Amino acid sequence: MGDLTTERSSATGTAPVLVASNRGPVSFGTADDGTLTLRRGGGGLVSGLSAIDDPTAVWVCAALSDADRRAAREAPAGRLDLAGHEVGGQAVRMLDIDPETFARAYNGVANSTLWFVHHLLYATPTAPSFDAGFRTEWAAYQAYNAAFADALAAEAAPGAAVLVQDYHLSLTPALLREARPDLRIGHFSHTPWAPPEYYRLLPDDVARAVLTGILGADRAGFLTERWARAFAACCEDLLGAAFDPAALTVTHEGRTTHLGVHALGADTDFLRERAHRPDVDERLAALRAAVGDRRTIVRVDRTELSKNIVRGLQAYRHLLRTRPEWHDRVVHIAFAYPSRTDLAEYRDYTAAVERLATAINAEFATPAWQPLILHVNDDFPRSLAAYRLADVALVNPIRDGMNLVAKEVPVVSDHGCALVLSREAGAHAELGDDALTVNPYDVIATAEALHTGLTMSPGERADRTKRLAAAATALPPQQWFLDQLNQLNAL
Repeated sequence: MGDLTTERSSATGTAPVLVASNRGPVSFGTADDGTLTLRRGGGGLVSGLSAIDDPTAVWVCAALSDADRRAAREAPAGRLDLAGHEVGGQAVRMLDIDPETFARAYNGVANSTLWFVHHLLYATPTAPSFDAGFRTEWAAYQAYNAAFADALAAEAAPGAAVLVQDYHLSLTPALLREARPDLRIGHFSHTPWAPPEYYRLLPDDVARAVLTGILGADRAGFLTERWARAFAACCEDLLGAAFDPAALTVTHEGRTTHLGVHALGADTDFLRERAHRPDVDERLAALRAAVGDRRTIVRVDRTELSKNIVRGLQAYRHLLRTRPEWHDRVVHIAFAYPSRTDLAEYRDYTAAVERLATAINAEFATPAWQPLILHVNDDFPRSLAAYRLADVALVNPIRDGMNLVAKEVPVVSDHGCALVLSREAGAHAELGDDALTVNPYDVIATAEALHTGLTMSPGERADRTKRLAAAATALPPQQWFLDQLNQLNAL
């Protein structure tokens, strides 16, 4: 068997390290003259991979737009770097997956099913309903994962380390293991993991396939121990797998998968430098002019159903209704950037946020005071300006794998900021001691926490912010990535 594996591997690629994710480090547009334009992305994964100083490392990703698909088709085997695109320090292979297959896999299964399950978002009297249409979507999800497995198998050098990212690619580790048993494979979940009783909403075969897909990895990584143990509990409950809680391992059908906990932190150097550039200073001056000498409550989110923006606005309304001393003394700055606008649930949710914001201003505003400033267009410099200005940051998700906003605000804050934090955010495991903890469903308690934050003394706010910033930056993106790679290679 060993000889067969070596022989099979010898005709493969040259990459010693590979990353796979739905979204890659670059995206494309089309200029007026028809030429492709390239934009580099950001985020923890891009920062993390920059720690690998090896131009032969390969990032495998999907084409997300027509321009992406054109770039992938025009590049040799989808290798953007070989087509002359400036994609950064590593090679990038972009997969031109059939648009209909991609849409069904991405929207139908990844975002409308797995995301909903892990974030406990279903209104179960009416959803989910796994009918024939879902089975078409599930077949697309299988094909999408197979395309990634095939590309990784083709690019990977013998014995290479492969780090597969997130719920979009839960089947890929097992498929890749079957094709290339010589590889060291890791999978990382950036979401929470549902407890068994909720995870069982999935059809039994689908639920088992997702678990066994991830168990095809040598290591399965999670943002918190809570999510790792929930995954293990699902493996025990649905597969009859053996979980060793001391070693954090799951053994199923003779294979053992090690579970790892890697709490992705904020990128301190980048955030602090970026937050003091002129474009941020300009936006900060504009926000200060709008706020005046009033206190500020800040939230920055995508309009994800899981982010709980509506209840956050309800809590602010309750604060104003029950504590009139805050009238004309506080402004809530809420940035809710559009997300997944191709899904009706998300469009409806954004509309609900806008309706409630309008109602709050209609109820409380005076000629001299606008109590709520809402923006629903993405503007990263403006977000950083709000971080700097915040007296209180409100981060109240229903459920979140981590929530980097909770970690970024203390790092960027100019004068110290009280953090009102949902106990259901993964970040709470690290930040809970110095945050004001709330049940995300309890509007009244959230309003009281906002009041507590607003009345906190400057000294206490500053002290808490220092401790929050230290905890938030304990595992910056590059170290987060290297830790996973090193532990995978050590197996």
